[in-house]
Amino acid sequence: MSVDSATAPAEARGLHRDDVRLLVVTGDGVAESPFRELASHLEPGDLVVVNTSATLAAAVDGTRQDGSEVTVHFATELDDGAWTVEVRPRAHAHGPVPDLRVGEVVRLHERRLRVEATAPGQHRLHRARLDGCARELMWDHGRPIRYGYVPQAWPLEAYQTVFATTPGSAEMPSAARPFTPEVVLDLARRGVLVAPLVLHTGVSSQEPGEPPQPERFRVPGSTAALANHVRDHGGRVVAVGTTVTRALESAAVDGVVHAAEGWTHLVLGPQRPATVVDGLITGWHEPGASHLQLLEAVAGRALVEAAYDEAHRRGFLWHEFGDSCLLLP
Repeated sequence: MSVDSATAPAEARGLHRDDVRLLVVTGDGVAESPFRELASHLEPGDLVVVNTSATLAAAVDGTRQDGSEVTVHFATELDDGAWTVEVRPRAHAHGPVPDLRVGEVVRLHERRLRVEATAPGQHRLHRARLDGCARELMWDHGRPIRYGYVPQAWPLEAYQTVFATTPGSAEMPSAARPFTPEVVLDLARRGVLVAPLVLHTGVSSQEPGEPPQPERFRVPGSTAALANHVRDHGGRVVAVGTTVTRALESAAVDGVVHAAEGWTHLVLGPQRPATVVDGLITGWHEPGASHLQLLEAVAGRALVEAAYDEAHRRGFLWHEFGDSCLLLP
């Protein structure tokens, strides 16, 4: 089934960020409203948990040893200073270069990136090391990662959410993009709580069937305590995006959220359903298996299928600049 992708930010289409469409899917049915009315679909005492990771200018042009031009996507910074990267042809790329070799050196402006190994369980991601500071390189020469459904380049600010404070994501935690200060104030006026955590996203261009890569996260003690308090008193914990869901569930033990930080390898799905996340705000993406399984871990297969069927029927826009969904099982 074909989908309509949002090819530009809402602001470039004559809208405010919070004017995008919101599909609300519950066990009682389906409703639609502008995203700015999010608070009217929640209850006093509910908790909305957001990701404060900021997006890096993670795409940097370079040249392989054979002279071919490529773009390196810096996906994840590792503990020892190396990075997980994806190397793509610079023009008309629909995937990684097929013949990248361990030991190969890619020149990135005045720096050199050496490929050290293939990332575990991956075909397109590699471990690589730069002879210098990768973040400085991105600051000087990088741009946001952009895929083919977005034909025009947009500045890094277009890929930041209102909550972005801690740089580290290769791609925007896009479920929070429609939030504005006015939406947050409306949540507060209606007695809906908001709490932060951090999960730095990798790249989303994995092959079908590949599990999510490990990602660095931190759940503060204050957020953990608030989530437990809300659930103990009958409120709902609503995650803004699959990143928040993964972080909260990684910090949960026997249905209780704890302060936690480090790397999460958690794969949510039928064998590991959500235990502390009661609802989910998400964008619309052409769903790979791991993405669908994570949605179903929170909302169940029937509700997720109903949401996608209705989104197709109503012509909702896909991807990071598109419309939104609130799943409340």
